[in-house]
Amino acid sequence: MRLLTFMARRFVAGDTVEEAILQVKRLNSEGIKATLDNLGEECRSREQALAARDEYLKMLERINEAKLDCNVSLKLTQFGLAIDEAFCRENVVRILEKAQTFGTFVRIDMEGSAYTQKTLDMFHDLRKTYPHIGIVIQAMLHRSEKDVSELAAAGCCVRLCKGAYKEPAAVAFPDKRDVNANYDKLARMLLKARNPAFATHDDDRIAAAAAAAKTAGLPKSGYEIQMLYGLRARRWRELVAQGHVVRVYTPYGTHWFPYFYRRIRERKENLLFVLRNYFD
Repeated sequence: MRLLTFMARRFVAGDTVEEAILQVKRLNSEGIKATLDNLGEECRSREQALAARDEYLKMLERINEAKLDCNVSLKLTQFGLAIDEAFCRENVVRILEKAQTFGTFVRIDMEGSAYTQKTLDMFHDLRKTYPHIGIVIQAMLHRSEKDVSELAAAGCCVRLCKGAYKEPAAVAFPDKRDVNANYDKLARMLLKARNPAFATHDDDRIAAAAAAAKTAGLPKSGYEIQMLYGLRARRWRELVAQGHVVRVYTPYGTHWFPYFYRRIRERKENLLFVLRNYFD
């Protein structure tokens, strides 16, 4: 546990929003965009959900006050999706209303497959009133090709990631090679969407997405490459120097354990990747 705590500190931008804001300022000074995420998910009480809502309202205020180039990301279960969907929606609407006043983009993160359809349903419903929102799709899921096709056709803003949740073979590709192949296929499909975001630390996936964008005539300013805070900082700077738009997903808060431990526990290659890049 001590080792995990020590390692996790590298990948979390502090316990408080003020600490995270300082890190985002540093990223912005290097030409790197950010998205802030207050860690937390699977809340089981209304009090926890309301506290999370209030933290995001505060976060939006601070981003605006500091004039940061920064979006926010959130998970619906942090706001009560597993308790009451209507209650969750009320909390998220409060955040979207505040974000809209500041012109801040909000990304709804994807969680485990048990929540995929509920997350997409709420996203589509909210987007009717709040168009300045995006969604995340996980390449590891079998259903994602259909989801990406529909989202791209609707002009939605999608972040594509491989997926960090442990899923059964009935719903997800168990083989890493198949996940990679599906990622590249979905990345090509997303070039038809609005400002697609390719979230990966895999150089082959980055190269494939960039090459497909170039072939499609999409400039580097027309898409984003997104990475996690604390991982491959040298690579962020290289990509920026090459003219790419880079955004770093920057989590903060004391509830870091599920965020970090899930990636280590459920995909052994993630631990090796973290160890290889710890001193980057």
